[in-house]
Amino acid sequence: MSELRVTTRNARFQQWESLLGNRTKRQRSSEFLVHGVRPITLAVEHGWPLTALLYPAGRRLSKWATELLGTVPTTRVAMAPDLLAELGEKDDDSAPELIAVAAMPADDLDRIPVPENFLGVVFDRPTSPGNIGTVIRSADAFGAHGVIVAGHAADVYDPRAVRASTGSLFALPVVRADSAASALEWIRAQPVTTQVIGTDENGTAVVDRHDLTGPTLLVVGNETTGMSNAWRAACDDVLSIPIGGAASSLNAANAASIVLYEVARQRRL
Repeated sequence: MSELRVTTRNARFQQWESLLGNRTKRQRSSEFLVHGVRPITLAVEHGWPLTALLYPAGRRLSKWATELLGTVPTTRVAMAPDLLAELGEKDDDSAPELIAVAAMPADDLDRIPVPENFLGVVFDRPTSPGNIGTVIRSADAFGAHGVIVAGHAADVYDPRAVRASTGSLFALPVVRADSAASALEWIRAQPVTTQVIGTDENGTAVVDRHDLTGPTLLVVGNETTGMSNAWRAACDDVLSIPIGGAASSLNAANAASIVLYEVARQRRL
């Protein structure tokens, strides 16, 4: 393990700073920043490749941070606390104990396992990083095997998406697919025959009256326009969630969570 010190806004600091808000820089370097105890812990537990651990120079660290710095085989960087606070998007006097710099995995759909009880989630062209993270978190909680973020979408590795996933990004395969066609070609090539189920407020069936116990690929549409024509045409059924009150519809991530819960409920029974 190598040791570095960063006390000025040098080129290395500026490179890490760019990972906060510059998607192109994240893609070019294939790295992103991870904030928070739980996300960093889960990244380590699941063997996610970390290229650096940044910690505040001259400050006493917790047992958690000290153990990670002593056991994770990566570059350790003692950073001026005010600079670390910037990378942690915190006030100058509240620098985080650790920030991890993580490597991006390949966007290979075969990272997602397809067993006999397969449950996958497609988020079609999402625009909100927070919604992406929430869908990943719910997919992990309710037993999905992977998440596909399809089409022109917000970035899975945006810090807001990573935070909203609360670490589930590191526990569940999440893969970006350029188009519906590439994702559909992949699922149709699998030995397990999988139903493609869409979600829409004008669905043709109610979610709790549809059999979701078999292999299922659940499609959640864009927050504003819903599913694309390609995904809608590929669906075997489109399900709706009965709602009341003054709400005209549900947030896409909330709707996904409700349908995922219904899948888990049916499969428990």
